[in-house]
Amino acid sequence: MKRIFSGVKPTGHLTLGNYLGAVRRWADVDQHRADALFCIVDLHALTVDHDPGRVRRLSRQAATLLLASGLDPRLCTVFVQSHVDEHARLSYLLECVATDGEMRRMIQYKEKAARERERGGSVRLSLLTYPVLMAADILAYGTDEVPVGDDQTQHVELTRDLAVRFNQRYGHTFAVPRATHPEVAARVMNLQDPTSKMGKSDDAGPGVVYLLDEPDVMRKKIMRAVTDSGQDVVHDREERPGVSNLLEILAACEGTDPQTLSGSYQSYGALKKDTAEAVVELLRPLRERHRELCADPSYVEGVLRDGAARAREMARPRVDSAYRAIGLLAAG
Repeated sequence: MKRIFSGVKPTGHLTLGNYLGAVRRWADVDQHRADALFCIVDLHALTVDHDPGRVRRLSRQAATLLLASGLDPRLCTVFVQSHVDEHARLSYLLECVATDGEMRRMIQYKEKAARERERGGSVRLSLLTYPVLMAADILAYGTDEVPVGDDQTQHVELTRDLAVRFNQRYGHTFAVPRATHPEVAARVMNLQDPTSKMGKSDDAGPGVVYLLDEPDVMRKKIMRAVTDSGQDVVHDREERPGVSNLLEILAACEGTDPQTLSGSYQSYGALKKDTAEAVVELLRPLRERHRELCADPSYVEGVLRDGAARAREMARPRVDSAYRAIGLLAAG
């Protein structure tokens, strides 16, 4: 059976973009067709200035939302990255295989480092090296597939390169994974700036639909979404990014094609209204299940504890093998 690994970083509240771009597929498809691991990658949240208490709260919230979305611990492994030491152990070995040039070419590093410098802050070394930690997350488990959004494809390509290089230098140790993407709405855009991704770390709340927004708040945000000049409802990401974003969101909610949907609307208002209602109805079961899980925190804690134990059991033999392969003495 194929093995899948993917994760979510607790740097903000999960959004509609996270759900349509990744989480829904994890629950509806991936956990049923493979040996799947889904991780709250909390170590990645430390690469920028952060509030420790907020990271803990968001980590618990992310785990609860993943379970509320339909991830079933009887079918998959849900755990927190920092609970499994093998991630950090393997990350250092891969740093000894990666190059400085590879790290500095990462698009996300360039963008995030530039934002930090614009704010007058310093850039942490961990921001430069975190793609190697992501590679360790993936390679520790013999992962075959990594379901990710478009913005993470470059990091999966780096993971592939590091796996091949390690195998060539020190003997075959790691499977070489590949990235997979959902067919529709792989990248949901900000409703107020449809040229930018709808990110959970955004400060621009009006353009971001959060999974825990109240229904009326969701409707208001979508009804106020930026569209485009002109009146025709056309799916064209380059010329009509605003209306195309709405069409893709609606298509993802209804399981149809945005090009087909575009011919069904004569006005932006009607498209916005239908999109808003589709989003509210899509997320209603998730929100209801989230409330139930919040009322029983011991269940979530148990899932994470058991998930970490399973993850350690899977990762440790491969990481120990990598330590031996690279030339380190075995512990007595």
